[in-house]
Amino acid sequence: MDHEALAKELIRSLRGRRSQVALSRRLRRKSNVLYTWESGRRFPTAAAFFDLVRRLRIDVSAGIGAFLGALPEALQGRDFAEPATVALLLAHLAEGTTQVDLAARVGKNRVSVGRWLKGQAEPRLPDFLRLIDASSLRLLDFVAIFTPPQELAAARGAWAELEAQRRVAYRLPWSHAVLRVLELEDYRRLPRHVPGFIAERLGISREIEEACLGALTESKLIVRRKGRFTAGSVLTVDTRQNPEAGRTLKTHWARVGEARLPELEPAGEDLFSYNLFTVSEKDWGRLREMHIAYFQELRRVIGASTPGERVALVNLQLFRLDQRAES
Repeated sequence: MDHEALAKELIRSLRGRRSQVALSRRLRRKSNVLYTWESGRRFPTAAAFFDLVRRLRIDVSAGIGAFLGALPEALQGRDFAEPATVALLLAHLAEGTTQVDLAARVGKNRVSVGRWLKGQAEPRLPDFLRLIDASSLRLLDFVAIFTPPQELAAARGAWAELEAQRRVAYRLPWSHAVLRVLELEDYRRLPRHVPGFIAERLGISREIEEACLGALTESKLIVRRKGRFTAGSVLTVDTRQNPEAGRTLKTHWARVGEARLPELEPAGEDLFSYNLFTVSEKDWGRLREMHIAYFQELRRVIGASTPGERVALVNLQLFRLDQRAES
């Protein structure tokens, strides 16, 4: 992803039909700052970007809350146009990741990343986008808070691929597991594709294997080269954009866990745990935040893990038993 190009296009998209001069004045700038931002001569800080978004009457708190699953208590009621709030957001996303690892993913030195996380310095918008990308693995969903990614040249191709992966996953839930098998070193060492290899590895039928490979090929998410299938980038698919389809996927994987429990748990290597408890309303909120933070950290570890040697499933559930969710 070209983060500089993405930053320029994001600002241009937000400006819409407004003139650069008019919007610069709305930001209380004496010069035509929108021209310098859109041309890439200079870039706004992340806080200045959020100030622009706020003046365009986009609810930043609601968007960030939806992106994170819930707005953390530390960010509730905060102004995202303040550098301190930006630092809190970045620190929340980076929880559990060392500054050394994060700096390597962002392509910046550890000192700069540390200053950004502590609020001692302000990242420019391209660097802020890099940090979102490296810490959440969901940059395109973040961009979607502000503007349709398909309208940005720098994001259009990746967004189309992500949407294709979503569509295939909704229709054939096992397709993403099939994609993961194609990343395994064991598959890459095969001289050519062996029908049934994927089915045996995942414990699924040959018919499901063939249906998934066909759908993934048709969607151009995989290609056959030198006798084997090769996947493009396997993106993090967030299901919140389609709640109904997301529930279908969650149900599918919950049933997979139920089906595998009798055969896997006795072996001892696989973990199936539960804890039934009472808790205060305050600590219920804390548990929700911990649940989300754990899942984010889990995805960061997965994103940096090499080589590919196992395909695994994590199915986390935290829900109330004593009352139904309010309708």
